[in-house]
Amino acid sequence: MEVVDLIQKFGFPTVMVIGLGYFVYYVWQTITKTIDPAVSEMKTTIIRLTDQLRLLDQDMIRLKEKVDTVVRLKENEKSNIQKSSHKNNK
Repeated sequence: MEVVDLIQKFGFPTVMVIGLGYFVYYVWQTITKTIDPAVSEMKTTIIRLTDQLRLLDQDMIRLKEKVDTVVRLKENEKSNIQKSSHKNNK
């Protein structure tokens, strides 16, 4: 066994430090090559989606104001019709 021979030759702490160093190196490489690009892409997507939500919110506000205006105009029209019919009846 190679690992057993290395432990006998250099000692357990030395072999473990080298093993942990390799583990840290492997994790670091994985993070920088795989995870960081994915996170950057996700940030871009989130920014794009946030902008679209803001635009939709603005559109909804405009639409609500238009609908409120139409409802107000219809109510005014109804009240004008009622007033004119009431005047004609007298």
